[in-house]
Amino acid sequence: MASSLQLPISISSASTSSFRPRNARKFTAFCSVNAKATAKIPIPPINPKDPFLSRLAAVAAKSPETLLNRPPQNSDSLPYLDVFDEPILMATPAQVERSVSYNEHRPRKPPPDLPSLLLHGRIVYIGMPLVPAVTELIVAELMYLQWMDPKQPIYIYINSTGTTRDDGETVGMESEGFAIYDAMMQLKNEIHTVAVGAAIGQACLLLSAGTEGKRFMMPHAKAMIQQPRVPSSGLMPASDVLIRAKEVITNRDILVKLLAKHTGNSEEAVAKVMRRPFYMDSTTAKEFGVIDKILWRGQEKIMADVASPEEWDNKAGVKVVDELGGL
Repeated sequence: MASSLQLPISISSASTSSFRPRNARKFTAFCSVNAKATAKIPIPPINPKDPFLSRLAAVAAKSPETLLNRPPQNSDSLPYLDVFDEPILMATPAQVERSVSYNEHRPRKPPPDLPSLLLHGRIVYIGMPLVPAVTELIVAELMYLQWMDPKQPIYIYINSTGTTRDDGETVGMESEGFAIYDAMMQLKNEIHTVAVGAAIGQACLLLSAGTEGKRFMMPHAKAMIQQPRVPSSGLMPASDVLIRAKEVITNRDILVKLLAKHTGNSEEAVAKVMRRPFYMDSTTAKEFGVIDKILWRGQEKIMADVASPEEWDNKAGVKVVDELGGL
């Protein structure tokens, strides 16, 4: 490197005899200083553990002709890089298939979905309105659980708005709820029903249709019974609307009869409260006969110690006025 810097210095000194610029002396001194400083830079020692040099020495010891008879290469690339094998960034499918460690941890079948995991614990979860797809799945799960073990109980968790949406729009026929109800009645298993969130309309019927003494409700869940609704009939002729209305009345009478059967109330009492939507919290649902117990640790004792609203009114001297205006 020093000799390469000395060449322009000698040329510049030889040319001073014919042409000597004004700053030639300063330029010659500057190049001489740089040449001396460059010549004093030490060469770094060779690292014997360098993987490139080790690989190069191994190739030279094994086959020297590989390095001696090398074709000319592009000057832009560093020499002897081709002695290294190209790194493999991804294994081929055949290599993965032959890998023992991968085969040991590879699942033998697709992972199950959440309903399948719940079904393994004999839990059926109704978390959507009762549309045909939901009814098909629930009935199939009930039949499967009975086939697996007709003596073990089945747990049905309910959080559904029945055959309507939360805004009251009809999304399914009343027969969807009756289909699940009939499947429950045909089972030999003991059925535990639990209301979580809401059990409205046909879902409330399913809640009350569990085995007596095994019908539960979360403390902040809601239950509601109402009359069936007529689906949208804007494109139907008048005669078809009348037929649909008669079918809705028939479904209402069936719903009243079944609720009266499972709640222990008379059909007249059930029909009276169903004239308008009848909402029930966990305490009211227990009093009405929809459920048997409230699922809250210590809730039974707490609710037993709490006085009823009528007792509070009597103790406070409040006189309740009925809807007709009398005392």
